[in-house]
Order: sequence, then structure tokens, then C-alpha cells
Amino acid sequence: MRRDQISKPAELSRALKRIEKKIDLLIDGTETKRRAKKREEALGDGEGLDIMTLLTFPDHLRKSAMTIMKLGKAMAEDVAKETGRARAIESAYLNQLVRMGHVKKAREGRRVYFSIEGNQVNVGSLISPKVAEEGG
Repeated sequence: MRRDQISKPAELSRALKRIEKKIDLLIDGTETKRRAKKREEALGDGEGLDIMTLLTFPDHLRKSAMTIMKLGKAMAEDVAKETGRARAIESAYLNQLVRMGHVKKAREGRRVYFSIEGNQVNVGSLISPKVAEEGG
């Protein structure tokens, strides 16, 4: 009898710890969604990226963002072909831009498309005339 009394509080304690972990995960998920919504509201509808925002990005993210702007709507594979990087790396960079709130991500069936709404920056204007003549 004594043994049952000892094991039940231990089982109860383990169950409470599992419940606490699940609640923490729910809270973290809710907080992440709240922050993403706040970033989205700060960006505004169809605002796109301005030149100053692009200049604050590290080179690897700027290259991905500008490629998405050039292509409009593309999968990570399409962006990777343009940038010359591996698809997995490009996917990680694009998802980072999504988390930052600068790129939209939409699933269509099994395919995931990335886009930037309201392309405010003209990609052609960011390329010097000499580079544009040489083909980029």
C-alpha cells in the first residue's frame, strides 16, 4: 500500500511536468504568431521593400530578396537557380526573410511560393548601367 502512495505522487508530478511543457509550447507559439502579426502590420499591406530596408540586410539575404523581387513569385528552387546557390540554402534564407516579415510564403498543393507584395524597389535601378549592359 505504501508503495502505491509513493508512485502516484511521482506519476502525478511527471504528468504535471508534461502538461507544463505543453502549455509553454502553446504560449511560445502564440507569442511567435503575435510578433509575426505585429511585424506584418508594421509593414502594411502591399508596401514591399524600400531601398533602405534592403541596405540593412546582410548580403546573402539582400541577394535572395532582390531575386524574389525580380521573379515576382517563385519557389526556392527558382531563386536558387538565379542566385547559383543550393536549394536548401536558398530555402533557409527565404524562410528567414519570411520570419522577418519581408517576404510572403504561400503553399499551393505541394509547392511553396515566396513573394514580396508591392515591389517598391525597381531592381533595374539598383544595377549600374555598365553591369546591366554586360548582362548582370
